[in-house]
Amino acid sequence: MSSSADGTLGRSRPDGRRIEEVAGEMAEQICRGFRFHDRRERERAVEAFAAVDRRQFAHLDPTTARAAAAAYVDALWAKDAVESSCTVDGDLDYDALAEADWGSVRAAFAKRAALVGMDARYAEASTLAWKRHKVGGDYARPMQRAQGYELRAAMDDPEYPRKPHQGQSGFGPEAARYLLAVELHDMHTESHWEEARAVMTPYYERILRAHDGRPEPTPGSD
Repeated sequence: MSSSADGTLGRSRPDGRRIEEVAGEMAEQICRGFRFHDRRERERAVEAFAAVDRRQFAHLDPTTARAAAAAYVDALWAKDAVESSCTVDGDLDYDALAEADWGSVRAAFAKRAALVGMDARYAEASTLAWKRHKVGGDYARPMQRAQGYELRAAMDDPEYPRKPHQGQSGFGPEAARYLLAVELHDMHTESHWEEARAVMTPYYERILRAHDGRPEPTPGSD
């Protein structure tokens, strides 16, 4: 069995599978979910996201986890509908999009938050993030804030990211990984998709370690 300096990687889960292996599968599925969204394959997107949610939200039964994934896909499709309503002759009117009603997107994210049991502020942060991602502006902060709420629910840790006293303004390394994965997604190349998968694998490793009750390395002061 492999090991690392902090002793938390390379160990098996109760089902006998290595955390890295399961986390890698989850990272692959999250990327597949977004690719299916890009290709307008809704049911396949739901199945891919559900494969992730069943594992990251261990407190949910499979039916509820799938419903949470479907709500996420509903939010993405609602976002696309808003964009379509602001498209004229194939050109997106960014000013109109900025003023459009994003309530349907927010409602879908709110449904996901309620199903998972995460902070309700996840819905507003996610909606703002995806709106700014399209029309411009700082989408990075609300995106990471939203993922912080999701990570807290997934790990049942309301104190995530549990940073030491330095650098308290950040949202945590896993939230930053999610943001980077979105940036890589935007490049739409196979090599960038591979990078996104690699970036997200430790994200899910952190969640799986929390499920198994394995503590993170104690933060240092340097």
